[in-house]
Amino acid sequence: MDEETERLDALTQQAGRWLALSASPAERHTTAVVAGPYDRVAWRDVYARSAALRELAAQLLTRHAHAPDLLADVFLCAYQAAPRLRDSTVMAPSRLLHHQVVTALTQSPGFAALRRDTAGDAYAAAMAVLAQASALRGLLERSREVRERTGRADRARQEAEAAAAAVGEALRQAAEKADGQGQVPAPVAAAVRRAVGAAEAAEDEARREDGAAAQAMAAAVPGIRSAARNAASAAAEAVRQEAALMRAWGVDAGETERMPFEERARLAERLRSGRLARWAELIGRFRQMAAGERARKVEHATGELVGVTLGDDLSRVIPSELAVLGVPELRAVFAARYAAGELMLYDSRGEQGTGRGAVIACVDTSHSMYAEGPGGVTREAWSKACALALLDQARHAGRDFVGILFSAADKLQVFRFPGDRPARVTDVLDFAETFLGGGTDFQRPLGTAAKMLEEEFDDASRARGDIVLITDDACEVSETWTRLWNEIKRRLDFRLFGIAIATPGTATASGSVLESLCDNLRTVDDLTDVHRAADLFRVI
Repeated sequence: MDEETERLDALTQQAGRWLALSASPAERHTTAVVAGPYDRVAWRDVYARSAALRELAAQLLTRHAHAPDLLADVFLCAYQAAPRLRDSTVMAPSRLLHHQVVTALTQSPGFAALRRDTAGDAYAAAMAVLAQASALRGLLERSREVRERTGRADRARQEAEAAAAAVGEALRQAAEKADGQGQVPAPVAAAVRRAVGAAEAAEDEARREDGAAAQAMAAAVPGIRSAARNAASAAAEAVRQEAALMRAWGVDAGETERMPFEERARLAERLRSGRLARWAELIGRFRQMAAGERARKVEHATGELVGVTLGDDLSRVIPSELAVLGVPELRAVFAARYAAGELMLYDSRGEQGTGRGAVIACVDTSHSMYAEGPGGVTREAWSKACALALLDQARHAGRDFVGILFSAADKLQVFRFPGDRPARVTDVLDFAETFLGGGTDFQRPLGTAAKMLEEEFDDASRARGDIVLITDDACEVSETWTRLWNEIKRRLDFRLFGIAIATPGTATASGSVLESLCDNLRTVDDLTDVHRAADLFRVI
């Protein structure tokens, strides 16, 4: 062989391994969670819509150059019903920390419970990411060495792949320079050998950096697992609290899932920061109590036995009357008395049947309703919780609901919720959060309620509405107003239930204004007790 030339096949054999690597470099993934196109679209969409997510990504970018990829993995873990992780060997070294984080998350005890609330719900999954923000910031701060080591390993691996590609390019040039017998000029052959040497050195360096990164990762694993457990617990608690808050306010899961992202985020923030946010648990208990009373309600119940009367209700005939049927000669007598309505029946006294007209809650929002009772519960909170449960009661029965907030004679606000359409949660919140302040006047709110029932009777022929007056005060009413009130009450056959909250005994004593106006009056002293009004939900 000429000293100035070398054969191409010998050079190709020397560089064969690097030639194969340059032809098909191993794929290095940047996300640890396997995601289909719909999952990726869900993440991109929620990221674009959530300013909080983008702000978190910007904060984490100051610590970690690949923070958006980490957030995407954490989101997908919560969003997917059964997250599937890639093998760590196909991950880009700089993303191995992400792989370890999501592995620890998916294996943490609280994450299965979290996914029950977040799987398939992009908003809830995004909230879970935000709930883990503090843990993620701390984790990235503590894993600085791991990030530096994996970053070096990533760069070394990229350099090794570039060196392998350089071998392929050198061989291509050698093939172009080869003559008909496969002889390659010596300078070109030397370039191939230098490329091979550089590739070997780069591969050795990549292996050393991989080893150093693996050691750093192994040392960091216990801390990552601990941080992941805390993050999963924080996320599960945040999602659970928001779900409970939504349920307390009567917002079902189906309704929130249909909401646009921005609207749902605004609603959640309003629920967390509104006037009655701290009383969500009380509101939820009220609604649960009302639902339980509805379940116990028995229509047309006979009630308490108080004596014997005459009539034709065969279900209440006393045994001695039934015994007559056993004597053939007396059956005609029984039939005659039945036709005349003169059978002896058990007489009972039960709760009055439910109404059919609107349910109207007149809620006092005078200054004194700010006052707190046991457990720090305000009179306003108890009143609004009771009113919201009455709204549920009306909707369950297909009845209209009207909330009238009142204080002084010149302060009144009306909220209407027709029974034939869903109640918008924002309207419910407007009703619950409005507070007028001032003194107390009964005539205007009760007169407004009676007028509404009169309009309902004229328009739809529905009578027997129910008014619930919730107040902590007493006030005088004029004789003229009282006469008109009694006239319209007799004509429309509605009922007025009164709830006196932490009022002095004179306000509810015999002969008081409240006692004379209300068909049914009860007092509430313990504002932590939702069962004091339980019987309302059996008769309204």
